[in-house]
Amino acid sequence: MSIEKYTWDGQDAKIIEKIHGKIMDMLTSGESIDYIAVQKKPAVTLFPDSITVSNKRIFLCEFAKLGLATNFEIFSWHDIKDISFKEEIFGSKVTVIPFTGENLTVDYIPKVQARKLYQLIKEALDNIQSGKSNAVERKPDVESTPLHIPHPETPAPKTIPVENEMDKLPGNFSAPSERPAPAYVQPPSTPTPKEVSSEEEDDETTKKLTRLKSLFDRQLISQAEYESKKAEILKDF
Repeated sequence: MSIEKYTWDGQDAKIIEKIHGKIMDMLTSGESIDYIAVQKKPAVTLFPDSITVSNKRIFLCEFAKLGLATNFEIFSWHDIKDISFKEEIFGSKVTVIPFTGENLTVDYIPKVQARKLYQLIKEALDNIQSGKSNAVERKPDVESTPLHIPHPETPAPKTIPVENEMDKLPGNFSAPSERPAPAYVQPPSTPTPKEVSSEEEDDETTKKLTRLKSLFDRQLISQAEYESKKAEILKDF
């Protein structure tokens, strides 16, 4: 596989070839290398440190024991909190900041490579954060939404016209009002028609006068209405 695209910013081709071969052996399915930044100290360094960025992870590589051993610090994008770099006289100091553990710094990274690293890593972290935000927006708020269990509704009471007290008096001048239907009551049996005695007529007249007086006392009718109705009742007496 060609490594020329990893040497455009002045990386040493021999070092890139060695690092590339090691990283390729660790890539997972669908993972590819995007960029390799290589340390360049003022003095000649045969085994420089490096930072490799794939589309899934960051690899910090440090050669040890004269190149016979290699130490790797590997982080997935979800493990990285941020990245920073500081330009100095000789190159830049690049720091990877994970969510847990210590920050990892590689110094003497050429400035052009450090800027490229910063750009790629920032874009990847922004994409991760954007993906999390979209997932939260799409996720239904099940916990905060109370489970609605329908309860049987109590039917509204039916209303039927009910005569008020004035409707029972001669010369009705009040319209029936709407009131909730009362509980069913067995109507009294209708007595067999018979001649009404004068004593019963007196009782009926007394009841009408009593009801009329009750309406007046409760201020449901005026003085004039009371006198008028009273005269009508007594006229038939």
